[in-house]
Amino acid sequence: MRHGKKVNHLSRQQGHRRSMLANMACSLIEHKRINTTVAKAKALKQFVEPLITKSKEDTTHNRRIVFAYLRNKYAVTELFREVAAKVGDRPGGYTRIIKLGNRLGDNADMAMIELVDFNELYNGGKKEEKKAKSRRGGKAKKAETTTPEAKEPEAPAADSTPTTEATE
Repeated sequence: MRHGKKVNHLSRQQGHRRSMLANMACSLIEHKRINTTVAKAKALKQFVEPLITKSKEDTTHNRRIVFAYLRNKYAVTELFREVAAKVGDRPGGYTRIIKLGNRLGDNADMAMIELVDFNELYNGGKKEEKKAKSRRGGKAKKAETTTPEAKEPEAPAADSTPTTEATE
């Protein structure tokens, strides 16, 4: 019986599945988003999120653990430098799966999996923090009216008439 074994086998043996997920994780770390099937994207999300959590603490032990999964020095370096710096304050949920539709050849459900903090379209407006608005706006206006600034009188509009020499 297979009680409590919820891993998706993806129609592959264990070694092939592990290598495929490692290669997909390296591609995701390098390119920040990849297109794949929905089932592979969900399996990749379960595979890569604990590795990103380990990359938040840059120790030799964590680097060796992540390298045992990824087996790619460039991906480990990229993960611990760039990705960990961006996701340092996020408590989890480092990836996002967006469903794209069906593939033309075999009608498979396709999805795009991406690292959340590297998408400028979704995160463009979030960089600016909203200022807290108070319901009582009267105090700020009152403070401005108590300190009137001396306004300079406007000069007469003598320069507004065009000269004949400039037009000729």
